[in-house]
Amino acid sequence: MTEKPQTAERSWAVEEFGQVDLKDERLNLRCQELAEDLGQQPTAPINQACEDWAASKAAYRFVDNEKVTPGKILEPHSERTVERMREYKTVLAIQDTTFLNYTHHPETQDLGEIGAKTQKQRGFGLHSTLAVTPSGQPLGLLTQAFLKRPIGAPAHTPSEARQQPIEEKESYRWVQAFEKTIELSPVGVQVVTVCDREADIYELFVLAQERQASLLVRANDDRCLQNDETQHLWSKVERQPVQGELSVQITGNERRKERQATVTLRACTVKLRPPWRPEQKKLPTVTLQAILVREENPPENLAELGDHEPIEWLLLTNTAVGNFEQAAQVVAWYCCRWQIEVFHKIIKSGCRVESSRLQTAKRLQNYLVLMCVVAWRLHWLTYINRTEPDLPCTRILTTVEWQALYLRIHKTTQFPSKLPTVRQAVRWIAQLGGFLGRKSDGEPGITAIWRGWQRLQDLADTWSVVVNGKAQLVGNR
Repeated sequence: MTEKPQTAERSWAVEEFGQVDLKDERLNLRCQELAEDLGQQPTAPINQACEDWAASKAAYRFVDNEKVTPGKILEPHSERTVERMREYKTVLAIQDTTFLNYTHHPETQDLGEIGAKTQKQRGFGLHSTLAVTPSGQPLGLLTQAFLKRPIGAPAHTPSEARQQPIEEKESYRWVQAFEKTIELSPVGVQVVTVCDREADIYELFVLAQERQASLLVRANDDRCLQNDETQHLWSKVERQPVQGELSVQITGNERRKERQATVTLRACTVKLRPPWRPEQKKLPTVTLQAILVREENPPENLAELGDHEPIEWLLLTNTAVGNFEQAAQVVAWYCCRWQIEVFHKIIKSGCRVESSRLQTAKRLQNYLVLMCVVAWRLHWLTYINRTEPDLPCTRILTTVEWQALYLRIHKTTQFPSKLPTVRQAVRWIAQLGGFLGRKSDGEPGITAIWRGWQRLQDLADTWSVVVNGKAQLVGNR
């Protein structure tokens, strides 16, 4: 089920931040205004995104205000995300961490260590939960948390790490985000939390079992099995017969090229033996479904494509996997995990948040939450073009925006008799960003769209002046 079509005449910033509660009406309004300014110029720093020095000073005061916190800024957007989730039977809640590097801004205070200790890099981590439909449409952010590693703190040995309670480990962020996702999940919607190998945490599986919450994690450890002659997870699943073949899309990135891979599926039920936790609460046995996704016959030019080895994923889930179709559905859910990597790319490369010089971690984090919602909107704009292309363009653009876009692209002074569609408008926006639109080009990507979006805002501002000027002339007659 899809959302009912609506127009974009009401500011998107009001839609996402209209219910923000910073205990000060002036701050609430400033939050909306700043989000609007940053959304119009997503690649620009605050001083360029704001109209003048007075607006820039107000923005700097906003991110430095003691009443303003990342959690309070995100809360209204998170509530809107939950509202959008109610329109679907199944929603994927994708968790992941990215690290923001501010080493090149040595004057910035209260940063932590990132990367290897020998690199001496400074910044902090950002752990997000992005709600996405099974077709890939991003619905918004559910949770966010910042991670700071103390500078100079000694690294724990594997033995020391095993003795630490989960609440004291850095990995606890996965459990906390999962708990928050469970609290926010709308009644009647299957919300499947999807994570990569870093979230192969036994306590996460226990939480899913106790709360009966759907979870999908790519296995990292070859865990021991409870009362099973095979003893270990990987060998247990490898012994299962092949259920069938499936074609999966391997997304390209800076290191590898996009490609289609043919994989086999094996699946079975497994009971994981609880890990030994000295002087800690004994954990229960966990029952999961395991799916081995393997590329049996990889292409000969695999290295040229940027992949060092064939695809092999061992997926663990507590959702139903009674047949090949259900197993294939779980694999499709996991393939949507890359959407959060696209989101991180928009934040860093599109919104260029690592270029910000706000001088303290607190200011940066308040600013980052606003930019993350801006990044989500650009992400959403890209994928609504693919999932709901025939909606009227007023679903994503104001009247002034689509008119300015149409006049610029068609080099005309006449408007069309029929309202353009979302697909037409998004392709025109991408055209402003360098998209050529040839038959072989497919649909525009996020890079062309964020470049085009900024140009569109400049065009819309100019067209708004023209329209208002004409209206004033008519009114004076």
